[in-house]
Amino acid sequence: MKREGLILILSAPSGAGKTSLCRELFQTFPDMKESISYTTRAPRTGEVEGEAYHFVTVEEFDRMIDDDAFAEWAVVHGNKYGTALHTLEVARKNGVDLVLDIDCQGALKLKEQFEGGVYVFIMPPSMVELRRRLEHRSTDAPEVIEVRINRATEEIKQACWYDYIIFNDEFSTACGELAAIVTAHRRKTFRMMEKVGKLFDL
Repeated sequence: MKREGLILILSAPSGAGKTSLCRELFQTFPDMKESISYTTRAPRTGEVEGEAYHFVTVEEFDRMIDDDAFAEWAVVHGNKYGTALHTLEVARKNGVDLVLDIDCQGALKLKEQFEGGVYVFIMPPSMVELRRRLEHRSTDAPEVIEVRINRATEEIKQACWYDYIIFNDEFSTACGELAAIVTAHRRKTFRMMEKVGKLFDL
């Protein structure tokens, strides 16, 4: 029985620390891979095809939509982004544990079209702390921060349908909790039977 890959979906409001948690997760589990999305935007300086994104034309992207090739897709700042069903199916079939960093809208679409994912919502400790973090980054204008805060309020309402919620108050604790979720799902019986079979000649 071949091991089935784990598909881990992470969502969070801007400023909740999801990027830092992902970075630590890949340090803890070096064999985990990041899902590479498709996008219609042009590559930025230093971005390599197939590493940051799969860069395609609008026509190619629309053709994939027509072919039902996406598990989820959305328009962000005028560009289209999507996760291909093929990417998820190949990873799961080949026993590759894949991490998807997507917003609530994309995650909900994915949940409706793709079975078997593990959904984790990263929660800020409070709205006060979230605002402090956004202001501390000094990268956004005050009006942009207000937009992010308002959006965070709506995103937090979506946390109820995720499988797990992690409060990113103490970073090390949050990292440990996320690692524990991954470890638990890696130890699911159906993912362990390939190793059991090899060890005990079953």
